[in-house]
Amino acid sequence: MRPHRHRIRRIRRSPALLAPLAAVAAGAAVLLLAGCGTAGELRSHGPTPTATGPIRLWPDLPPVTAPPYDYGEIDTLVIPGVRVPKGGVRALDPIEVIRAEAKANPSAYTGPDGEPLPLILTRLDACKRGEDALRDGADGAAPKPGACPVLAPYYIDLTGDGREELITGVRVGSQLTEVRVYMSGAKKDVSVLTRIMSTSDQLVSVDVAGRDIILRSVSAGIPGYEYRTAWSWDAQHQAMLPTRDEIVEVKSAGSKPSPGASITASASAAGSGGGTGTGTGPGSGDGTGDGGAEDPRP
Repeated sequence: MRPHRHRIRRIRRSPALLAPLAAVAAGAAVLLLAGCGTAGELRSHGPTPTATGPIRLWPDLPPVTAPPYDYGEIDTLVIPGVRVPKGGVRALDPIEVIRAEAKANPSAYTGPDGEPLPLILTRLDACKRGEDALRDGADGAAPKPGACPVLAPYYIDLTGDGREELITGVRVGSQLTEVRVYMSGAKKDVSVLTRIMSTSDQLVSVDVAGRDIILRSVSAGIPGYEYRTAWSWDAQHQAMLPTRDEIVEVKSAGSKPSPGASITASASAAGSGGGTGTGTGPGSGDGTGDGGAEDPRP
């Protein structure tokens, strides 16, 4: 069988119909010509610099045989005697956590500008006396403002597992501020508290961006500049590591760092007070968190 041929239907176009079409086409051509050389036009920004690869200096350097100095970035510590309740880290007393860590690791709260361990423990006792005085309504029993070295705690998910970590700050001496981060985890079917970050410096501020902790500290030898270090969770080492370190110029005179400035904290995540997940409010809110002993980390 022969295939059927497609029939082409011829349309007779009258001059009255062709005239408007020709006018529209002419107008479109004028618009296209008018648009040339305006918006969207490619413009030259000058000659492109020649791409050059990295140049390796001193390629004959001998291989490194001695290990570098260990600054203890990945050192973690299970806090003895502290068990995380089902309510998560919000149910813990930050003062007692600091006390337990100080007793287990005295060197963590001493240094060239730090205070001896007994004085730290005495100041922690001042925190408890202040809480008891406020609770009992006693007059004159509360310690002086600033006597308690423990700053307001924050509860933020820094590891990305949906559970909050406890972030604390401790003023040591008149210049240094210790920053500590604790996470709940499992050890032999018991929910324990592990310190996953420990550092100290003359801090200007502390911020949380996403799940990173950003520390700003003074620069003693470079006027007009400050150090900025970002600490991020590392799943391989199960610790917070300093992943980015930079020297940044202080733009305005009002934001110039000064030694001994008060620590502050903020977070980019929304929410405040006692929410769950990434709530950033200080103190103890009504949030319950998502972690606890019934769902330990692997």
